[in-house]
Amino acid sequence: MDQILIEMQHISKRFPGVRALSDVPFTLHSGEIHALLGENGAGKSTLIKVLTGVEHRDEGTILLEGNPIDPRTPQEAQNLGISTVYQEVNLCPNLSVAENIFIGREMKKHGLIDWERSYEKSGTLLNMFNLDIDVTQKLSLYSVAIQQMVAIARAVDISAKVLILDEPTSSLSALEVQELFKIMRMLKDRGMGIIFVTHFLDQVYGISDSITVLRNGEYVGTYPTASLSRIQLVGKMIGKEYSEIDGRPVQFQQQKKDREIVLELKDASSDGIKGVSLSLQKGEVMGFGGLLGSGRSETARMLFAADPLTGGKLEIGGKPVHMKQTLDAIRRGIAFCPEDRKSDGIVGDLSIRENIILALQAKRGICKSISHAEADAIAREYIERLQIKTPGTDQLIKNLSGGNQQKVILARWLATNPSLLILDEPTRGIDVGTKAEIQKMVISLADGGMALVFISSEIDEMLRCCNRMTIMRDKQQVGELVGSEITEAAIMECIAGGLQ
Repeated sequence: MDQILIEMQHISKRFPGVRALSDVPFTLHSGEIHALLGENGAGKSTLIKVLTGVEHRDEGTILLEGNPIDPRTPQEAQNLGISTVYQEVNLCPNLSVAENIFIGREMKKHGLIDWERSYEKSGTLLNMFNLDIDVTQKLSLYSVAIQQMVAIARAVDISAKVLILDEPTSSLSALEVQELFKIMRMLKDRGMGIIFVTHFLDQVYGISDSITVLRNGEYVGTYPTASLSRIQLVGKMIGKEYSEIDGRPVQFQQQKKDREIVLELKDASSDGIKGVSLSLQKGEVMGFGGLLGSGRSETARMLFAADPLTGGKLEIGGKPVHMKQTLDAIRRGIAFCPEDRKSDGIVGDLSIRENIILALQAKRGICKSISHAEADAIAREYIERLQIKTPGTDQLIKNLSGGNQQKVILARWLATNPSLLILDEPTRGIDVGTKAEIQKMVISLADGGMALVFISSEIDEMLRCCNRMTIMRDKQQVGELVGSEITEAAIMECIAGGLQ
């Protein structure tokens, strides 16, 4: 790893109202697998977009083998030898494997595509990756793992010097991940520099040489993988060094064994999640702890039937149930505020009133229409209860601040009078005052007997709100903490897999 391939210096990027990157450096050597890590909003994706020409930096310089470059499009970056393989394979599934490998740079003979050479060269190229497949068949006929291998093969064939793998393993089995790692090691031995973005800590330590951590758009540091323990890595990602943790217990009510169980999962699996077992009682707040990509949101979606249960059992009120769709969950008293309120929560072109009554109307059914007067009364009630700042119920929700949009989504679900409320990152991207209001509301709802699931990337917030926590890592349940056991140190140790 003597030669520096990529050197990014003082990279800054602003979006309206957001500073996505602030004076960030990044260096990649030849023959290096370099993990780029950070929680949601850390700046990883923006840094990659700047490097690959998707976004243009506001400040800073990029050097490729010592020469300044300024890619304005992904094609320009690719022409320079910088290729990216995304989590969602960015190829054409309706075209053949060979067409995907040579798309945009077809081999021709007498002005026509030379299919014979294309097929022959595609087969030879894929043999390097131990892939023996029919290159004349449509890409869509093959698994995601094979499609990713084809995407990597294409990147290698265009003489890539730098390969960026953005969450390439999220849809792969353990065996497929090991096959990918073999390919990565082979490319590393050839001198290629690889930037590896993942949320799986085991994979970071299994394949990478170096780690760069970003947090809130700022550079935390670059470290040799072998010299950085997992507990140190987790601390740098979340902004709390292990030595700084005071171990204070949760300041919330303890779980009581005689409370009614609202919902229970027994060895449940769904969408990559395996073997989750938990029970939720009336009046408790259960936190799902773990890094981004650990399986927190997937478990929440499973509880709401947004992702189907593929194994195990779900019981509500002590009785086994099978929910086929989210409407089944709503009618059984389950409510869900999703992580991404803009794409999965609000309906921007509808009013506050219309947004608030959506779930209640779905619960009642189309034959029991909510009148304008009743809808307006419900909306006014929750505008007052949650202190939503708006000139009236007819205001379009897209015109509200992020914090007030979040309150409207909360109002939508509270209007259904749920027995279980699932909150996935309910305070992300909102101001400190509104964040405190929502935290107080969570505790108040629990005091009133409601069961809640609470997901947050901020450990301090989890400590304030939760009296029990299920810890997730690599899409598996790895521990449970109750009452005074819930400390920052205990959470970090569980996430990291013990002190290492």
